[in-house]
Amino acid sequence: MKNSPEIPSKILALLRAGKNLLAFSHGVDSTALFYLLDEAGVKFDLAIVDYNVRAQSKDEVASARHLAAKFNKQIYVKSVRLGTSNFEHEARAARYDFFSEICREQGYENLILAHQFDDKFEWFLMQLGRGAGLSELLGMQEFESREDYVIARPLLSVRKCELERFLRERNLKYFTDETNLTGRFKRGFIRAKFSEPFLNEYFGGVKKSFEFLATDALSLTPEISNPAPRIYLVKRGANELRGVDLACKRLGLVLSLAQRNECARCLENGAGCVLGGKVAVGAGENFILVTPYIKAAMDKKFKEACRTLKIPPINRGFLFAVGADLALFEELL
Repeated sequence: MKNSPEIPSKILALLRAGKNLLAFSHGVDSTALFYLLDEAGVKFDLAIVDYNVRAQSKDEVASARHLAAKFNKQIYVKSVRLGTSNFEHEARAARYDFFSEICREQGYENLILAHQFDDKFEWFLMQLGRGAGLSELLGMQEFESREDYVIARPLLSVRKCELERFLRERNLKYFTDETNLTGRFKRGFIRAKFSEPFLNEYFGGVKKSFEFLATDALSLTPEISNPAPRIYLVKRGANELRGVDLACKRLGLVLSLAQRNECARCLENGAGCVLGGKVAVGAGENFILVTPYIKAAMDKKFKEACRTLKIPPINRGFLFAVGADLALFEELL
């Protein structure tokens, strides 16, 4: 029997020291990660979403409940029904909202995702097809800070075929989502036609290229600060849109391509915008202010102070609602 796929020591150190929630689907990736984390002595609980589009999903949830009980773990289950216009994006938003809610309410410090190397390369190709910069092309990182927790991806250096072999050799039960094997969804099409055949031939070179690109990307990291809870300031400049994207993620909103384009148009015109009905992006002269979006009836004194400090109108409702100290913005905006 071959050795198990390895989880980087820096990720294990983080997970062993914190309270962890594993995003679970009972597919190859999350099932393998379940057993790898257990073998490594990491304590964690489970969260699974049933999208109600496949009959098999009921069996997956039932089996996940059985697994959680067997290993004495808490499991959180959510059933959702989504539209069909952009199912992939809606499903992603639904599960991240669910995971974020659990982390906030139950005090989980780390959300563990089972993305592996094939996923990272598929993301790269999808972004390449849409038109994206280096930061967006790289996308998935081992660590990613959100407002209330840290996302950890322990498997980004491991190929999916390694995880499949790990499960088969140990005769461990997992499920296969048949929709991932067809071209029905964009990611499945990319996987079948491009990423999987390419990685089977050139995995070593692609892995090395990602290491070089990650080093290059450090020079493109946007300047972003967090002077108070749920308040982000992104310095204006060439990387400002990437900064807004990161701030939105930390506030629990993963931007779609359409939302990113809308934001870019507004910022170019010096205007603010509300993204996903959740996040307010205000265009200042030197900084972009990113906060949750709240409508609030503000008193005259507060409005005048905001005008004096040139605080973008789109953000003022939130600042008023939380009683923010406007002195934070005296030398920034």
